[in-house]
Amino acid sequence: MENMKPSYYSRKEAIRECAIESIRSIKVVLKDPEIEFNTEETVLISKEGQKTSLKMSEMSHQESELSVVFKTDTPLTLTESYEFSLTDDIQAPVMFGAVVRTPEFDETFFYDGQLGASYSKDETEIKLWAPTAQSVVLKIYDGFNEDSPVKQKIQMKQTERGTYTTVLSGDQDQLVYTFQLTFADGSTTESPDPYATAAIVNGMRSVVVNPETVALPGQKRLPAFSSATDAIIYETHIRDLTIAKNSGVALKGKFLGAIEEGTQTPTGQKTGFDYICDLGVTHVQFLPMYDYGTVDEAKPDVPQYNWGYDPQNYNVPEGSYSTDATNPKTRILEMKQMIEDYHDKGLRVIMDVVYNHVFEVPNHPFHLTVPGYFFRYLPDGYLADGTGVNNDVASERKMVRKYIVDSIEYWTKNYNLDGFRFDLMGILDVETMNEVRRVVDKIDPSIIILGEGWNLDTPLAADKKAIQKNANQMPSIAHFNDSLRDSVKGHVFYATEPGMVNGGKGLEKLVIQNMLGANGLEGYQNPNQVVQYVEAHDNYTLYDKLVLTNPNDTEDIRRKRHTLSTGIAMLSQGISFIHAGQEFLRTKSGDENSYRSTDAINQFDWSRVEAEHEAVTFFKELVSLRKSEPLFRMTSYEDIKQHSTVKFAEEGQIIFELFNDEQHYLISINTNEESRQSPFDLSDYQLILSNHATETEHFTFLPLSLSVYKK
Repeated sequence: MENMKPSYYSRKEAIRECAIESIRSIKVVLKDPEIEFNTEETVLISKEGQKTSLKMSEMSHQESELSVVFKTDTPLTLTESYEFSLTDDIQAPVMFGAVVRTPEFDETFFYDGQLGASYSKDETEIKLWAPTAQSVVLKIYDGFNEDSPVKQKIQMKQTERGTYTTVLSGDQDQLVYTFQLTFADGSTTESPDPYATAAIVNGMRSVVVNPETVALPGQKRLPAFSSATDAIIYETHIRDLTIAKNSGVALKGKFLGAIEEGTQTPTGQKTGFDYICDLGVTHVQFLPMYDYGTVDEAKPDVPQYNWGYDPQNYNVPEGSYSTDATNPKTRILEMKQMIEDYHDKGLRVIMDVVYNHVFEVPNHPFHLTVPGYFFRYLPDGYLADGTGVNNDVASERKMVRKYIVDSIEYWTKNYNLDGFRFDLMGILDVETMNEVRRVVDKIDPSIIILGEGWNLDTPLAADKKAIQKNANQMPSIAHFNDSLRDSVKGHVFYATEPGMVNGGKGLEKLVIQNMLGANGLEGYQNPNQVVQYVEAHDNYTLYDKLVLTNPNDTEDIRRKRHTLSTGIAMLSQGISFIHAGQEFLRTKSGDENSYRSTDAINQFDWSRVEAEHEAVTFFKELVSLRKSEPLFRMTSYEDIKQHSTVKFAEEGQIIFELFNDEQHYLISINTNEESRQSPFDLSDYQLILSNHATETEHFTFLPLSLSVYKK
């Protein structure tokens, strides 16, 4: 091409994008595909005026633009600022592009120190990792309101490995701040602190907090838990638990409402905290309690609902669960108090965490501080979407992994949490999950880490995904067992497809394999890795699924299918998991995905607890049996093999035994709608548990029954 230097082009008009793609390449997008230039004169110019020659490597026309990739034989210095020169008249500053997603970028800028606000009464250091920014200004605000004015701006100092730092003298407790970042092309963003542990209402400004002012006197961890397979996890939602008008709870939908004692309905039914304590479960798992983006905290009197899978500030409690979201410390103290009160009752608390995606990429601190780094991208430059919510967090990158691990460590140390449930854990990578395990092990090895190990379509090598098939690479991390779930009640994504309890055929051997710890399925190495469940907050409740698969059932038949399903999960080897309300046949009126539905759909129906008191009693009996008998919660596949025998598994029936030198149990499952005669002599056995309210005939397995015998 002939050299062409059209004076009518300004740099902004001619070049839409100019970014480092790798340490040896630059991608330039020209707004005019007819621009001609001499590739021999195309150079990069450093701050010191040194020139680096570029060679055109690729050229492609996209609509009305021209995309050109230039390469250099000399590796670019990622800590250097460059200007791209196409011609004497067409020049532009060079941004960081896809290079932020390369190993070289991680090696250059990985910072292993403390980030965020480090408080002391004499001074507070604030440190931000922002290696692609040209400058960062700390903005300090005069008050906690969303519209409080800026009272001071401080230019932060660029320090090691892409960090910006400033030290503020004096006591900075309750200082409100954000960061204003400027990039090479002159564009700016304003961001909260990604590492913030406190925030103003709605979370878009961060707050420095003196840790002593949000510490509970005498707060400490519970003694180590015995074994993961001893856990009976009860999954609930802060608002669901108490929001019903008849709950008798004063602080409905709040952290403190979840620990009110002595609450009951007008008819005397225990509710909320007392109700959970009576169930006998060991762990209460709360849906996300960190600060999420889909509820306006400034309007506490306006009914608003969301499950909370929309991360805004990962290390800040959700303000809408606080009695005063305008006070940054109130939410911290109240969440800590809730956890402490559960601990006082001997109950442990698991928090649902969502490190796999954020609410809105453009407005999240990850993107505002280091654009393009924290998320996975497809080759065409679009965000990956294995999560189904338009972004996948790139946990395999060093500073993303550090963030997740630092966050888990913070919650563990400061809130004394007893476990973490990882939403869509399969998006994350094996090394990150193992690093999470290592950091919590230093604090309390009995902390339970469980997650959804689904294999999702994200650009990460299959052998690096934290999925069920790779469970052998994560020996102390548990996975939700969808094989038990689907073989018992039917596939969650096919509404009318039945499982064994509601008419599915040929599933007996798969169900019993799952009940005995899922050995040989996926990559499990021991039953501690298997979360046994048939219902969770996602998808249809078990009751609603049974309505869809068996619409002509009477309520009594449906109740038996339901309690049978719950019994199968509760008597399976592994970690027991129940969705709150499953014990009283919870229905969401057929709402499959109630993440933002009304309270009317999601709230606990306390009248149903009373109506289904026999089902609730049966659940408590299951809990009692499991807790009292180690044979139902063995810790190794070798133990399960030595202490169990499958006697029958066909024609809608499963009969198996659990035994040791002291005890001998026979468990019968009959999913048929007719009675079945026992093929074995049960004269030496005593019936100790059944989902039938009436006494089971001694040599007969009643329809849709789960029966436990002991001799």
